[in-house]
Amino acid sequence: MHRLARVALFAVVALVTPARAATTWDIDPAHSSVGFVVKHLVIAKVRGNFTTFSGTVVIDDKDPGKSSVVVSIDPASVDTDNAQRDKHLKSADFFDVATFKDMKFVSTKVDKSATGLKVTGNLTLHGVTKPVVLDVEGPSAEIKDPGGRPHVAFSATTTIKRADFGLTWNKAIEGGSVVGEDVKIELDIELGNKR
Repeated sequence: MHRLARVALFAVVALVTPARAATTWDIDPAHSSVGFVVKHLVIAKVRGNFTTFSGTVVIDDKDPGKSSVVVSIDPASVDTDNAQRDKHLKSADFFDVATFKDMKFVSTKVDKSATGLKVTGNLTLHGVTKPVVLDVEGPSAEIKDPGGRPHVAFSATTTIKRADFGLTWNKAIEGGSVVGEDVKIELDIELGNKR
């Protein structure tokens, strides 16, 4: 083929072949945590986490606005290191896991921030879907494990109000209530299985 023709052909291929800037990753649940913090009796904090979750994260380094997150969480996997409290949390007073078998976060917008990213999305909890904004630190630089497989990580936080999602159980005490209304969500996520 004539050199000029080859150059023209390569130029056409480059134009019609989209650049692959975005990378899809799976959440590595063995090295990640989905936790929450809520006040107890006004004066103390109780921490818990969900042990069963999965999801995918698309990271577009060239255009972060094209990145996205989808996470599913099993509310029945709640663990606060107290079997009696966990049983109560799974009951109809709180997560009602017999009725609502899945919690989900689906991003709708990703913006840059001073510390990393702000990820806006819809959180579905207890059958109610509301918008929330995650403050994200990261993603980290890509690093390879001993087997040569790449990983990245990030941390994220947000605060929600229980009542917004229909989680209204409480008991009044002097100076406040048994369970705080604000719930801080804390995520430490490691991603693997890059594709």
